[in-house]
Amino acid sequence: MARLMALVIVCVLTGSCAAAAQGLFGSPPPNAPSAGGQPPDNNATPPAATPAPQEKPVELPPAAPVLPGSPTAVVKPFYEHPGLELDPAQRKNFIDPAKTVLDKSDALRASGEGECLDPNMALDNADYDKLAIDRSLRTVEAVNDDEAKVVVAFVVEGHQHRLEWKLKKVGGDWKISDLLSVTGEWALSQYQCE
Repeated sequence: MARLMALVIVCVLTGSCAAAAQGLFGSPPPNAPSAGGQPPDNNATPPAATPAPQEKPVELPPAAPVLPGSPTAVVKPFYEHPGLELDPAQRKNFIDPAKTVLDKSDALRASGEGECLDPNMALDNADYDKLAIDRSLRTVEAVNDDEAKVVVAFVVEGHQHRLEWKLKKVGGDWKISDLLSVTGEWALSQYQCE
């Protein structure tokens, strides 16, 4: 998105929008008007058939470095170790309402009455494919005073997933207060583990 905005700004400032658009969208079709606005020559012989362009995989920009102590640094381990959110040792990273739901889930599991939460909530309940997730995982962090959101997006088996982690600063540290799936339309705080 940043590259697109930069391209638009350069285009507007320099007036070379046709060249910029060609670089962004590829070459125009053979019968398209030229950048100078001249209509195509309908009497010209059609160009020789050209082979279809090879489709290149979409190259994503490199992931931004994660700053120690940032909200993204708190969220990142949940993508390095799927299911980590259900580990009771991780409760130190959560506050209510998420912590209460996770504690109730632990109690339900300990009672032998079953499971309440999916074991890979951080992956939006998608099948775990570490290579696909590592290749496509992108995060965007937004901090507003002592509240933050980390939006995580990734692709597994052609399906896009987007989750939003809500965090609050408590005693100088970022703590997770909720996890929402934008794709699956669920929120950790809405689970009733009783």
